[in-house]
Amino acid sequence: MICPILPDKYPCINSFKSGFMALLPILRYPDPRLHTKASVIANVDDDVRRLAADMAETMYAAPGIGLAATQVDRHLRLIVIDISEDKSRLLTLINPELLEKSGECEGEEGCLSVPGIYETVTRASHVRVRALGLDGKPFEMRADDLLAVCIQHEMDHLEGKVFVEYLSRLKRERIKSKLQKRARETL
Repeated sequence: MICPILPDKYPCINSFKSGFMALLPILRYPDPRLHTKASVIANVDDDVRRLAADMAETMYAAPGIGLAATQVDRHLRLIVIDISEDKSRLLTLINPELLEKSGECEGEEGCLSVPGIYETVTRASHVRVRALGLDGKPFEMRADDLLAVCIQHEMDHLEGKVFVEYLSRLKRERIKSKLQKRARETL
């Protein structure tokens, strides 16, 4: 069941007709704040729904297919994902827990916090997850292939882990140097 799509009563996530959502700054690797472990969300309220809406707008504008609250310097267990071609299947997971994983797939991953870098990572190809939806109610879902990979990638952010940490030390150092150089050149 994929019920955590933002209901129409919340500010226009699926249609973006609202003019009052905010684009949030995305932290860039190797920013140490990306290694902060996210806290459990005790209460799903309007502030959490607003953050989810702002994160979705930020993700779509970047453009990307997933974003964790850690990436926007909000260290809460909240992720938004939309792998659909037309950006019409927003999935919001609050306090996600990985219950099962199986299979293996290897694929190229990128990350909004590691712009322009794509590397091969091995992950489970099937997952079962429990989370809260935007209504605060718990649900479970199964995901396969790209959605399973995206969920795992975003959940890693909640644990303070960036996908490049699956790579060799040499590759990580090269990526870090490349991004730091790029940041200096844009100043």
